[in-house]
Amino acid sequence: MTREEKSQVIQDLTAQLADTNTIYLADISGLDALATSNLRRACFKANVKLAVVKNTLLSKAMEASDKDFGELPDVLKGNTSMLIAEAANAPAKVIKEFRKKSKKPVLKGAYVEEAVYVGDDQLDALVNIKSREELIGDIITLLQSPAKNVISALQSGGGKLSGILKTLSEK
Repeated sequence: MTREEKSQVIQDLTAQLADTNTIYLADISGLDALATSNLRRACFKANVKLAVVKNTLLSKAMEASDKDFGELPDVLKGNTSMLIAEAANAPAKVIKEFRKKSKKPVLKGAYVEEAVYVGDDQLDALVNIKSREELIGDIITLLQSPAKNVISALQSGGGKLSGILKTLSEK
């Protein structure tokens, strides 16, 4: 690879890092062709982009990026694959599901919404991160609950002002 080609790869990686807030680094070495194909298929279905990267080039791209990757460049040893997704927990779910059949991929680290997670022991924490849509759904549910209580109180009060006041005061 020439110096110009390396420079272009670093620029491309830097642009990818700038465009996303969810980056996972994993080790998929040792997977045979069928397992690798299945992993790529699982990533595609989950809308996760999987790419094998050179550690030195990714490290230089991280340095050139405006983001603070903390300890993440330290895990760039051995075989490294980068998983990028819109949903913060999508790559973690793919890895966890795939590991039911295999010991790989091993999570090296992740950068999720300015937070850095290092080590395979962080996988469960990453799976439990809620997506934006899940959070919005939870907030809507919480907001609807008091309104439902008021409506049920009004209906159970029999429509009379004294019944409504009594029911509301009990709640």
